[in-house]
Parts: sequence; structure tokens; C-alpha cells
Amino acid sequence: MRISKRGSFGLTLLLAISAGFMLEPAFAADAGATRHLVQTLCQNCHGMDGVSVLPGAPNLSGQQKEYLIQQLRAYRAGSRQDAQMNVVAKGLSDADIEHLADWYSSIKVSVEMPK
Repeated sequence: MRISKRGSFGLTLLLAISAGFMLEPAFAADAGATRHLVQTLCQNCHGMDGVSVLPGAPNLSGQQKEYLIQQLRAYRAGSRQDAQMNVVAKGLSDADIEHLADWYSSIKVSVEMPK
């Protein structure tokens, strides 16, 4: 079977578009499961939108994905200590950590400098 230049271009375009969809954040494919994780494990302290609702709990919205991954892994391993976070992180899989990091890092924040 021979594909014409026009057909080849169309196939290339289709593959490029498909690849673009595959590059969406990992949580997008399983948004319901990620939302459930955030609701059950995170929102009471960090909020669904990543804005802390408790004194002493950090805001997570807009934080860098890699930073969130590193910190959650450190809590899970016990190399970073916080009584509540160590318990929460211990039950997280690598995929859970990736999805939570995707969730909070994808929330856009705006910053205003003091006047």
C-alpha cells in the first residue's frame, strides 16, 4: 500500500494531534479519581483550590510539580517529618503523588507586589 504526500501529511497531522492529547496532565485521564483524592486527603487542610484553610498548612496552588512530588515522597519515606502528612503520604502510590502534584501545580495563581 502506498500513501500519497497528501495522505502522509494528513496521517502526520492526525498523529501530532493525538500526541498533543496524550501530553495533557496525567490526572486529566483520571480526573474523578484525582478529585476524590483531593477531597478525601487534602482539602481539609490545603483546600480543593490549594489555598490553605488551616493556620500552618501551606498553600499548594501554583506550586511547582516537581517540588510537590519530592515533598510527598519525602513525607511517605519519613525523611520529612510532619505527624499528619507522614500518615497521609504513607498510603499514596507513585501515581497518586503524580496526580496530586498535577492537580495543585495546574491551579493558576496571580501575584501582586506590595506598593
